[in-house]
Amino acid sequence: MGGGATIPARDRLIVALDVEDVAAARALVATLGDAVSFYKIGMELAYGGGLALVDELKGGGKKVFVDLKLHDIGQTVERATRQIARLGADFLTVHAFPQTMRAARQGAGGLRLLAVTVMTSYDDSDLAEAGYATSVADLVARRAAQARDIGIDGLILSPQEVAPIRALVGPKMTLVTPGVRPAGAALGDQKRVMTPAEAIAAGADHLVVGRPVTQAQDKRAAAEGIVAEIAGARRA
Repeated sequence: MGGGATIPARDRLIVALDVEDVAAARALVATLGDAVSFYKIGMELAYGGGLALVDELKGGGKKVFVDLKLHDIGQTVERATRQIARLGADFLTVHAFPQTMRAARQGAGGLRLLAVTVMTSYDDSDLAEAGYATSVADLVARRAAQARDIGIDGLILSPQEVAPIRALVGPKMTLVTPGVRPAGAALGDQKRVMTPAEAIAAGADHLVVGRPVTQAQDKRAAAEGIVAEIAGARRA
């Protein structure tokens, strides 16, 4: 289920393990300790052996989001999704193309699928360059509606799209937002951003945060600060 106040503030923060190897990921998890309960394993770490960490993290009481953004022919997506489900991950991303989403559903079992609408590093000019004759907002809405109708569990979308998409898809879909930056943090390669409090207030269920935590001088304090901001936003 998405929305609602039933998700603890700490579980709403997903820290991206955007590091190059398993040793670096383990060191980061150890540093963060019980400040973080949910981690994302993306392509960089997955290709460096990081999928083996899923079982390890789950054994340590953590939740795991595997962010591979699957998109291929249907049979390949179905089989790959089934393999990730066997690892015991909580979330898996696929691109929000209808054929891809339907195939992933066939292989998901109890694995929760998140459809990537439009990457948060893209804006309208990027879509035009790629050949799309539409705006980011319109494409996100179209893909969100398709994901809802196919029965996908949730969506990846920028914080700026959360409020209108929550109104479109209703309360049950899980909305997960990268592109979250605490006030004053560098934007990096993100173009459509909000602060953690703004994203939660708009209706996001989970926030994916990487560099503001992983590159902070005091990583644990940075994570605790974001969790406190999330908790404050839920009370507001």
